[in-house]
Amino acid sequence: MEFFNYGETEISHLKNRDKKLAVAIDKIGIIKREVNPDLFSALVNSIVGQQISTKAQATVWQRIKSGLGEVTPQSVLACEPAVLQGYGISFRKATYIRNAAEKVADGSLNIEKLLTKSDAEVCRDLSQFDGVGVWTAEMLMLFSMQRPDVLSYGDLAIHRGLCMLYRHRKITRQLFEKYRRRYSPYGSVASLYLWAIAGGALEV
Repeated sequence: MEFFNYGETEISHLKNRDKKLAVAIDKIGIIKREVNPDLFSALVNSIVGQQISTKAQATVWQRIKSGLGEVTPQSVLACEPAVLQGYGISFRKATYIRNAAEKVADGSLNIEKLLTKSDAEVCRDLSQFDGVGVWTAEMLMLFSMQRPDVLSYGDLAIHRGLCMLYRHRKITRQLFEKYRRRYSPYGSVASLYLWAIAGGALEV
């Protein structure tokens, strides 16, 4: 099992930039968030996680891994859509996953080449495919590529964490960008703490 890699450099930067986040970091401690270096299976997991809770995503993902054995384009394409749905996903998500498998298998998407591209290019390239939007690309960058500066505006739990930590009623785009700039270049670690706060890791 591999976890998102961060340490004193990222922690010190965030604590120096934001007093409220500093208090939260000290109370919560180091967060161990599992990552998946295999880009294709991580992409599938990101599609699974669209618009469902982290707990539900973990449950469905475990069923898919158990059912397919190894999550590869080949194992996905060998699995009937109805069987994929039986693991706990919608027909639409099953279609998205099979489409992604086809694109990787036929070379339309060179998934390994994404490693050499910028964050913006990864979002642009993946968003061309059905069912893969900016949020899905951002989760892939964070939980597979371990990109350092991912703070997703499209993630509701990030919004909830920001509201809880800073006592906001709503996170506008302008307010979000203020925090993104403050956390940069370590937005990914800030995301880990905001998710933890949203999940009730501390009383705020």
